[in-house]
Amino acid sequence: MSRTDSTAPLSITTEDLTLTIEGVRMDVRSTGERVFVEVPTVRGAIRVARSLPDGVDADGPAKLLTAADLTTEIRVRGRTVIVFGSDARPGPLARRLGIAPAEPRLSGFLGAGWAGLVGVPVALRRLFR
Repeated sequence: MSRTDSTAPLSITTEDLTLTIEGVRMDVRSTGERVFVEVPTVRGAIRVARSLPDGVDADGPAKLLTAADLTTEIRVRGRTVIVFGSDARPGPLARRLGIAPAEPRLSGFLGAGWAGLVGVPVALRRLFR
């Protein structure tokens, strides 16, 4: 989408907004043109993704976000795992997974998963002190 001015047609501002799906509580914040959905764990992100109704794909939300010149990032443990909307740049992985026009970020998935694994030994040590 090319724009001649620097103002997005829609801007979202949030403060202390939460979203709960399938018992997974997610914090939502924004910077105006970008919305961040923070999922606490990889397991929670998978639970939310699996709870979507059959037939829901990335096209509908992505088209709406692109038309509004907005971008949404789904983040797990502070790492972006998928991007939808005007700034998403799907590549071969997105097409292979069948999620284009969304942009998956493999490094975000790996980093979020690693962060979760690193925390497990610390939690176990605290339990057995």
